[in-house]
Amino acid sequence: MFKKSSLGAGGLAIIGVLFVAIILLANLTLRGAKLDLTADGLYTISPGTENIVKGLNEPVNLYLFFSERTATQIPQIKNHGIRARELLEELVSRSGGKLTLKVIDPQPFTEEEDRATELGIGSAPLNVAGEKLYLGLAATNSTDGKDAIPYLDPQLEEQLEYDVAKLIHKLSSAKKPVVGWLSSLNMGGDFDMQTGRQRPAWVVYSQVEQLYTVRPLEPSLTKIDADIDVLVLVHPKDLPPAALYAIDQFALRGGHVLAFVDPNSQADTAGANPNDPMAQLGADHSSHLEPLLAAWGVEFKPGQVVVDLERGLSVQLREGDAPQQHIAILGFDASNHSKDVIIGKLDNLTMATAGSLKQAQGSKLRFEPLITTSAQAGTLPAQRFTMMTDPASLRDGFKPTGPQVVAARVSGNANTAFPTLPAGVTAAPDALAASAKPLNVVVIADSDLLQDFMWVDVRNFFGQMVYQPRANNGEFVWNAIDNLSGSADLISIRGRAAYTRPFTKVDELRRAADASLRSKDQELEQQLQQTEERIAKLQTAQAGGEALLSPDQAQVIEDLRKDAVRIRKERREVNAKLETDIRNLGYEVKAYNILLVPLLVALAGIAMAYWSSRRRHAIAMLRSQQAGPQGGPS
Repeated sequence: MFKKSSLGAGGLAIIGVLFVAIILLANLTLRGAKLDLTADGLYTISPGTENIVKGLNEPVNLYLFFSERTATQIPQIKNHGIRARELLEELVSRSGGKLTLKVIDPQPFTEEEDRATELGIGSAPLNVAGEKLYLGLAATNSTDGKDAIPYLDPQLEEQLEYDVAKLIHKLSSAKKPVVGWLSSLNMGGDFDMQTGRQRPAWVVYSQVEQLYTVRPLEPSLTKIDADIDVLVLVHPKDLPPAALYAIDQFALRGGHVLAFVDPNSQADTAGANPNDPMAQLGADHSSHLEPLLAAWGVEFKPGQVVVDLERGLSVQLREGDAPQQHIAILGFDASNHSKDVIIGKLDNLTMATAGSLKQAQGSKLRFEPLITTSAQAGTLPAQRFTMMTDPASLRDGFKPTGPQVVAARVSGNANTAFPTLPAGVTAAPDALAASAKPLNVVVIADSDLLQDFMWVDVRNFFGQMVYQPRANNGEFVWNAIDNLSGSADLISIRGRAAYTRPFTKVDELRRAADASLRSKDQELEQQLQQTEERIAKLQTAQAGGEALLSPDQAQVIEDLRKDAVRIRKERREVNAKLETDIRNLGYEVKAYNILLVPLLVALAGIAMAYWSSRRRHAIAMLRSQQAGPQGGPS
C-alpha cells in the first residue's frame, strides 16, 4: 500500500515537472502565435502590411494619442481605440525592432497635450465640462520627418490597417512620388483670347502639383521614364501608336496607370467654332485608349453613354428655367462605391455623360468595380447628346438594362497590346511581351468629373482663391494617385471587413414589425378616408343641408371607432410580439454562449475520458491474455 502511494506521489511530481517544462517550451517556441477564428480574418495582418513593416530601412516611432478613460463614455470610440492599439502592437512585434509604439493619454495642461498639438493630433470636446477626447496617430522617423492621422474615425474601421500602413510607408520613404501627366485637355491653365485673362488651372491638377512632383507629358512621347511612379491619362484622344506602345511597356514593367477615358467629354473643344455652330455636329468628343484596354481585359464602348433613372441629378440648364432631372449627369453615394481604399470612405461623387466598363470575355485579369450605378441604368448612343437642349428627351424610348460599372481597378499579369509592332515604332532591346510585374490600373469612364464646376465652388476672397467642395471628386483622384504611387505591398492592402458586428437579426425583426405596423396604419387611413367620403355624400344628400347626423351616419362613425380600437390593439400586439422576439433571441444567444459551448466541451472531455478508459482496459486485457498461457499449466 505504501509502495503504491509512493508511486502515485512520484507520478504526480513527474507530471508537474513535465507541465512546467511544456509551458516554458511553448512560451519560447510559440511566442506571438495566434489562431484567428473570425469569419473575415479580422485579426490577421495582410501580407502587404507585414512586408512593409519588415522591410523598413530606418526606425519609425509611432505615437497613439488615445483618451481611453474619457472614451469610456462612448463605447464605440473606446472599442475602436483598443482595436487600433492592438493592431499597432502587432505591427511592432513583427517589425524586428524597426517600429516603436508609445500610447499616450493626454491630460489637460500637460506636456503630452502640447506634444499632441505639435504632431498634428486634434481633439474633440466631449462635454460642457471641457473634457477633450483624443484618438489620433502620429509618426516620426530618424530624419525629423513626421506625419499624422489626426483622428482615427470609427466609421472608417474597415480602412484602419491601410491608413496605418500608408502612414508607416510614407515615413519610411523620403522621395516625393513622380506623376506623369498626359492630357488632351488644357488643365494647367492658359490665356483666354476672348476675355483677355489668364484661365486658372483646374483645382484637381493644381492640388496634384502641390502633393506630388508632376511631369507633364506630350502625345508625341516615345518612352516613359522609369522614375515615374504613376502615369495619369486624362481624355487620351487620338494618341499616336508610338505613345500607346510606350504606355504599354510602362504598364508591363510594373508602372501604375490612372486613366480617364470618356465617350463624350464636355471639356473637349473639338468642332467648337462660334461662327459655325453646326461644326460640332460631326465632331468627335470621345477617347478610348485602344488597344491597351483590350489587352488589360477591359471592354469600353466610346459611342455609349451611361444614363440612370435613379441616380440622375436635377440640373438647371439655363437661368430662369426650373431644375429638371438629367439622367446622364449622375450623383453617386456610398451605396454605389466598393470597399476599395481609394473610394470606400467617400460620400458622394458626380459624373457627366460617363461610359460603361466591363471585364472582357475570356480575360484572366482581376476586374474590380469601384463605382457602379443603380439597377435603373443603361446606355444611350453618344450622338443623342449632340446639340441636346431638353434632358427630358433622353427618357424617350429608354429601357434600363441593369447596373453599369463606371470605374474599375484591373490587376494581374497581362500580355502586350502590340504582339506586332506598329509601323514606325522601334522596340527597345529590353522590350517586354508580357508583364514583368503585375499590372495595376485604375480606369474611370469619365473625364468630366475632373472639371471644377462638377464638384467645387471657387471664390475670390480678398485676393485669395477659396475652394468649397460640393462632392468628393478631387479626393477620389488624390486617393487613387496616393494609392498607386505606393509600393506594391501598399496597393495590395484592401479595405477590411468591419470589426463591429451589428445585431442584424434584431434589425430584421424590427423591420418586419415596422412593415406590419405600416400596413395597419395604411389600413386605418384608408378606412378613415372611405368613411369621410361616405359621410360627405350622406350630408350632401340631406334636404336643406341640415347639420344633424342621420342614423346611418352615426352608425358609420360608431363602426369606425370600433375599427380604430381594434387596429390600435393590433398595433400593441405587434409591438409586444417584437419585444418578445428580441427577448427570446437574447435568451437563445445567452444559452448558446453560457450553456451549449461549455456543455459541448464537457461532452468532448467525457468522450475522451471514456475512450481513454476503454483503451487502457483493452491494453490490460491484452496483456492478461498474453501472460495467461505463459504462467499456466502446459
